[in-house]
Amino acid sequence: MDEAIAKACRALPRRHKAFRTALKAIDNRPHIRRRPKGYPGLFRIIVEQQVSVPSAQAILARCKAAFPKITPAIILDCDEARLRECGLSGPKIRYVKILAEAITEKTIRLGAMQKMSDQEAVDYLCQVKGIGPWSAAIYLLFCEGRMDIWPQKDVALLAAWATAAGLETRPKMEDFDAMGQGWAPHRGVAAHILWTYYAKIRGRAAI
Repeated sequence: MDEAIAKACRALPRRHKAFRTALKAIDNRPHIRRRPKGYPGLFRIIVEQQVSVPSAQAILARCKAAFPKITPAIILDCDEARLRECGLSGPKIRYVKILAEAITEKTIRLGAMQKMSDQEAVDYLCQVKGIGPWSAAIYLLFCEGRMDIWPQKDVALLAAWATAAGLETRPKMEDFDAMGQGWAPHRGVAAHILWTYYAKIRGRAAI
């Protein structure tokens, strides 16, 4: 395990007992998600917005079968009907095409974010229609490997936290997000721990 992740796994249980519960359940091995950078990574994140994990996996499998690669050029050339056949909704079709156009026309340069702070990078991505704070945070966590970002309004994190903390009633999302912000400088690892724990309690493998 990477030393920075191991350090976070030692520190977070001292912040709250819920992390002790979650880490014990997952054998102290959080699944750290890593995905390709660039358009393919953001395409996948847009697909995953507001749908269940099984639904997102099914849509992505159909996209993989339909296209040799997920690139801006291929998606711009693809008609809406074909993307609908893959399972993308009308709004998501617009979002993946808007993003493809922005990258093609260089109105957004994903490589430029390497020199930006976390918040600057979130704000930069949010300029693109269809990418909000959650999607931007997920990209920075999964695709760029940044480790101190908290993805706000994530219902899986809230559900995992409530279970690990032994709560009968879930806290309000805004209160939970405020708590999550307090877990710096280990916010990203905290999220990965809770996502891994959520998969465990749902009886499926973390992906």
